[in-house]
Amino acid sequence: MSTSSPSPARVIIVGSFNVDHVWRCDALPAAGATIAGRYASGPGGKGFNQAIAAVRAGAETTFVCALGDDAGGRWARDLAASDGLDLRAQASDEPTGTAGIYVDTHGRNTIVIGAGANAALSTDHVDAQSAVLAAAGVVLAQLESPADTVLAALQAARQHGITTLLNPAPANAATTTELLAHADVITPNETEFAALLARHLGERISADDVATLDGVTLHQHCRQLFPHGTVVVTLGATGVYVSHPDEALRGDPRPHYRVAAEAATTVDTTGAGDAFNGALAASLAENTAPAFADHVRFANRYAALSTERPGAALAMPLRADLLARFAD
Repeated sequence: MSTSSPSPARVIIVGSFNVDHVWRCDALPAAGATIAGRYASGPGGKGFNQAIAAVRAGAETTFVCALGDDAGGRWARDLAASDGLDLRAQASDEPTGTAGIYVDTHGRNTIVIGAGANAALSTDHVDAQSAVLAAAGVVLAQLESPADTVLAALQAARQHGITTLLNPAPANAATTTELLAHADVITPNETEFAALLARHLGERISADDVATLDGVTLHQHCRQLFPHGTVVVTLGATGVYVSHPDEALRGDPRPHYRVAAEAATTVDTTGAGDAFNGALAASLAENTAPAFADHVRFANRYAALSTERPGAALAMPLRADLLARFAD
């Protein structure tokens, strides 16, 4: 991990912005239950969370999205401006995206998404960003936007020889074979990884069991699922598992390994996966680390620090905070 301020490295993130409505409860609500909670609202959406993480982690970052002509859309523009995030927003007649989030006292969460404008993000709008895409170091996308729009972004990046990261989230999104074919790195969590195995290989594994699989078995599943690229499975408190093809180790000495989770006093895990993805993209774009494991370690630490603060986008730490916490 680099300990000095990086030279600007451009990350392009294509994805969603949501206004998050968050209720903190003693336990997550069960069907038919009415429980007491403490309410707050904040900015979120996987794309925006990852974009704020990338820019705060030190990368010059562009965020390509769709926003409604409403208070949520104006809020997104103001927040982007305050963080120095280059916002390329498609205007939509649909309302700005929303999410209802319930968080329990252990930091676990349940989320309901109202896509709104996010579902209107078009391939034409992505195509209009061709100049900035050509100058990128890394392009990162998730699946809270239309699949054909995400594919257009990955295809454009590939045409310019740019590293492509696909975060196949949420788990119920349709991650097509074509999307996987245009990604260099995929970053599922254990639930998303289990869903990918079931969808593409017919392999049924409980998400709860993914972290307990031995490294060789996990590596075999990763190579079957994604033979041409790197798989990074984020496992929450268990850490991170990395699998490379033998012919492309990305500077690592071995094709698969685990990185332990960093110690953290967890308050809210809502944006942890997004923190990891944004920081990984920023570190890869900076490209000062000799091994992929160094980039993973940077992202792992960044994600751990993000869980010590409530919220999603606003919980993303500054690079200076990260370097102060982890000096090595």
